[in-house]
Amino acid sequence: MNSDSVRGISRRRLVTSGGLAAAGVVAAGAPLLGAGTAHAHSAGSGGRHRIPPDTRPGGAFDRYVAELAAKGKFSGVVLLAYRGRTVLSRSHGMADRERGIRNHEGIAFNLSSASQPFLAVAVLQLVQQGGVTLSDTVGRYLKDLSSEIAGKVTIHHLLTSTSGLDAPMPDWQRVFHSRAEVHEYHKQWVREATLVGVPGAESNGHRPGGGVGLAMAAQIVEAVSGMTFWDYVHKHVFRRCGMTRSAFYTREQWLTGKHIAHPYMRQADGSLVDAVRHLDQGSVDPHTKGRNPGRGFIGHASGGGFATAPDLVRFAEALRDGTVLDRPYADLFAGAKLPGPEPMSFHGYTMPISISNGQWVIGRGGADAGIGANWSIHPDTGWVGVVLSNDDNLQIQDLLLRQEAAITGAPVNPPSGGGG
Repeated sequence: MNSDSVRGISRRRLVTSGGLAAAGVVAAGAPLLGAGTAHAHSAGSGGRHRIPPDTRPGGAFDRYVAELAAKGKFSGVVLLAYRGRTVLSRSHGMADRERGIRNHEGIAFNLSSASQPFLAVAVLQLVQQGGVTLSDTVGRYLKDLSSEIAGKVTIHHLLTSTSGLDAPMPDWQRVFHSRAEVHEYHKQWVREATLVGVPGAESNGHRPGGGVGLAMAAQIVEAVSGMTFWDYVHKHVFRRCGMTRSAFYTREQWLTGKHIAHPYMRQADGSLVDAVRHLDQGSVDPHTKGRNPGRGFIGHASGGGFATAPDLVRFAEALRDGTVLDRPYADLFAGAKLPGPEPMSFHGYTMPISISNGQWVIGRGGADAGIGANWSIHPDTGWVGVVLSNDDNLQIQDLLLRQEAAITGAPVNPPSGGGG
């Protein structure tokens, strides 16, 4: 239930998701596994030309991030990796100002909506095992749904935000106190869903309750696996990928842990306040509508997981080498499903896909009060880019444009009001 802000070249793409009209149909996409070995990086001068100078320490991207940090406009971590090896890693600002803990590579950041692809991987693992079919209707697994939802909405619709579902707006002011309370809330929320569009015909990503489809998909994971969504992702995604500091942390862990960044949200007077320690505060950011990420106690399918920058690189490598999904299913995960709103943009399972300067790019971003997160995978060349931020001073769109330019050589056309 976190606000959407996804990887892309423009503000419009930063808030858009979608999918195919017909369940189970997948368009051509980026073959994650084949790309990693097709152009193996060689040692010596023969391989160095594949590392663009703008991605290196001291290069244009590094200098730009340092400039933002010096102006107080960036607190967080950026990481660029080539075929699993770090090329650039920079940390700026404080993870916890009250305790004097600085940001560093080992700090886990709240991903907001950028954690949604973990749900897609979980579902595709069950598809790979034969327990689920993407064309299955949700009524096969979930009870107490209306007959039109149960018989018309498929799992494919849920993952592509083409279910036509809506639900009452979640109560952003409610403070939760346990995993059980959050779990029950989402269970009831799914039962309040209504069908307001034709499944497969349109994206419902911008509807107030559009995220209910992801909550429904998570409950299907639970029904098939016999585990909670959180436990399933921890065991079958994070652990298998070697993501040792990634988790769906609770608010209590957020408050006491020394390796979890606190989000600092802007107030009406321009000051920043710790969103976890001050539950009574709200953000003036129009994209978060006064929400406080600390109220939720623990994130769920539509957002709120945590990861470090190196762990997100490990996730990308696990997709590439078959650790987390076999090749056909990893390719299915990475495949474009429907043309997007802009040239060379597409919708995929819980994430956007694009072509930038002749290269496929897949990834996901997220934003909430004091939270800005983005990871992108370039399967044609083996690059992974990660930006994790923990205060509202960052204008992430321009930073992502600079990262894209450094990796792909695409021209930089900063939007007005960018972070520079």
